[in-house]
Amino acid sequence: MGKPTGFKEFNRELPKTRDPKERINDYQELYLKFNEEKTNQQAARCMDCGIPFCHHGCPLGNNIPDFNDAVYEGNWELAIEILSSTNNFPEFTGRICPAPCESSCVLGINKPPVTIEHIEKSIAEKAFELGYIKPQPPASRTGKKVAVVGSGPAGMAAAAQLNKAGHTVTLFEKDKRIGGLLRYGIPDFKLEKWVIDRRVEVMEAEGVLFKTGVHVGMDITAEELKKTFDAILITTGAGVPRDLPIPGRDLKGVHFAMDFLTQQNKRLSGDALGQVHDIMATDKNVLVIGGGDTGSDCVGTSNRHGARSVNQIELMAKPSADRPDHTPWPMWPMILRTSSSHEEGANRDWSVLTKEFVGDGEGNLKAMKLAKIEWKVNEEGRTFFDEIPGSEYDIPCELILLAIGFIHTQPKGLVESLGIKLDGRGNIEAQEGKYQTSDPDIFAAGDARRGQSLVVWAISEGREAARAVDMHLMGYSELESKDDSMLNVAKAVR
Repeated sequence: MGKPTGFKEFNRELPKTRDPKERINDYQELYLKFNEEKTNQQAARCMDCGIPFCHHGCPLGNNIPDFNDAVYEGNWELAIEILSSTNNFPEFTGRICPAPCESSCVLGINKPPVTIEHIEKSIAEKAFELGYIKPQPPASRTGKKVAVVGSGPAGMAAAAQLNKAGHTVTLFEKDKRIGGLLRYGIPDFKLEKWVIDRRVEVMEAEGVLFKTGVHVGMDITAEELKKTFDAILITTGAGVPRDLPIPGRDLKGVHFAMDFLTQQNKRLSGDALGQVHDIMATDKNVLVIGGGDTGSDCVGTSNRHGARSVNQIELMAKPSADRPDHTPWPMWPMILRTSSSHEEGANRDWSVLTKEFVGDGEGNLKAMKLAKIEWKVNEEGRTFFDEIPGSEYDIPCELILLAIGFIHTQPKGLVESLGIKLDGRGNIEAQEGKYQTSDPDIFAAGDARRGQSLVVWAISEGREAARAVDMHLMGYSELESKDDSMLNVAKAVR
């Protein structure tokens, strides 16, 4: 433990953000510099608990007290060694993870929790700066070839781990650049894309083969894939967005959120949009349907486009500002969250029912018909809602963005041609812990297997699936798993 009294001496503090009026004019990251001494103080707040619940809250099982202690001592080399033993990409999670670990922090019972996410980012950036993160190609090759299809965080993590095991790994991506939703779904003001490019360069130097612009199932057939590779890992994500099939859905101006966000990221990268309709919020009244992170990203992007107004609505009731009784510590609390995008300007409303997209008579969107609802609980304890009589109203809008999640992976194309089974939700059927599909040489991980989830879960699944593939090919595996990560760190500290 670095400083036994640190949690009493120092308050929680995070880097300040740039002024909202300034930052909506660009797509650069929001945070100002934070000096190293302050980061060390934040690490000193960690109590090195006898039972560190932050491990339970983190899907990767990051050894948080140990890397906090290393940061407090200024030992950045040990800090990145500990963090890298469980997390391939702390520079990603340190920027875009919602940090469930912080909700499980023991200090958070009666004080603001440790700034774990910021500390992760600081470790990664300091390690790159000092040259501690560098290519580490395997000492030898196994002669086995593995195809990883889909280059999001699950695919990247799996490719890195399988390459570390000595297999020859080819990572296929249908788009022009590597990163999946990290690249195309998350705005640059949350994750600038040089961060991804920097990591890709390291992985290339380690021997991972990247094949972009290759749509597996079309440009290369499933049969060719099976003949060429000893094992296949599918990490294509949850590609089918949830729709809103109500009257007026076919009006011009109603779009899926991810189409809107992807286009903007392609513009910033200088990539062609292709033959698709150009979706811009400039001078428009924008309505974002859905109150999650994707909806928030749409708010921030719309403001940067110069929208006339931005409204965001949510079907669920407005959450409490304080942790409610049904999500006690160390659970992830269902509380009201205000993002940096909301600070930049948006009208938010909850308990709102969408009834109809309203057109102008010429096929264009001009408004949305809404109604207020009241949430209730029946005798069995189940929640339901009733529309409030007389609460119906229209809100003017020329652009609506549907940010209501994804329902399952895309079954057409690759999955269909491979002939592997889907589960009851429409995702690839593969048992947790084994990640093996109905075809013993084909594996699945990430959102394609578990459904829409967090980037930290995707990285975790990619790592665990890589270990399962390695076991399948070799009969054993020396790759780390969440179960033995604590032991590995103990050895590193000694």
